[in-house]
Amino acid sequence: MPKVAIVGTTTWGMTLGVILAQKGLRVRLWARTEEEAARLQNEGPGSVLPEVTAFPSRLSVTSSLSEAMAEAKAVILAVPSQTMRQNIKRVSQHLKDSMLIISAAKGLEIGSGKRMSQVIAEEIDPAFHPNICVLSGPNLSREILQDLPAATVVAAEEESVARAAQKLLTAPNLCAYHNTDVIGVELGGALKNIIALAAGVADGLGYGDNAKAALVTRGLAEITALGVTLGANPLTFSGLAGLGDLIATCASPLSRNHYVGVELTKGRRLEEIVASMTSVAAVSYTHLRAHETRHDLVCRLLLE
Repeated sequence: MPKVAIVGTTTWGMTLGVILAQKGLRVRLWARTEEEAARLQNEGPGSVLPEVTAFPSRLSVTSSLSEAMAEAKAVILAVPSQTMRQNIKRVSQHLKDSMLIISAAKGLEIGSGKRMSQVIAEEIDPAFHPNICVLSGPNLSREILQDLPAATVVAAEEESVARAAQKLLTAPNLCAYHNTDVIGVELGGALKNIIALAAGVADGLGYGDNAKAALVTRGLAEITALGVTLGANPLTFSGLAGLGDLIATCASPLSRNHYVGVELTKGRRLEEIVASMTSVAAVSYTHLRAHETRHDLVCRLLLE
């Protein structure tokens, strides 16, 4: 069976590692330090993934990137979007042949505003550009680990590459679809975080389902308009990477960004909320000023 390297001991990275190993693939998860690798290998994911008491036998953890990448047919970058550049710089030294390069991060790079596929492309040999794929969709980790059915979409500019990634990522309870609209799939996954934050604020203030439905619907229209302007196919935003992800993230109590929105309405400071979370919410909150009142915050989120 093919070997897959996963860069990132995030919730999503470990979830993908578990389901791919259960599928029968050999998975090597890269941890940054020897201490973290030893702890994960010996104790499993612990409190980060309470549904998993121990990693499958086909999943191993290493602190050696060269060991993780050796003989791999694909590398999945499941890292926070703001660390993608430094991670792909390290990975670039180990790329070879037709290795798939799959971004599982949902976000834009602060400062440049670039999508993850653009960041990756800037840091690797142009010969590997056709191998870049992006993964997105309504994929709440805890539900997937509970063996509940889910669907996702993986996109690459070349259809043959997208199909290869689709085959690799499809698991018994995760149905992967392929797409060639890389821009649309990435923007759908990144921009929906803003709407999810606002949906959490609306729920926290008790605005009701009518208001949230209006907010989500108009949010999707804004996402689509921006996506089309940037070169995406409008139909992509009606699919899993657009509407699908938006529904899951705005409605589920498992959504990190929705949770942050709810907690902000309680008067908690952003730093306190983020520090209490076991995984990082995908929205960048650097623009949310700590001195804003809840009313000011809600108005700006809904009107910007």
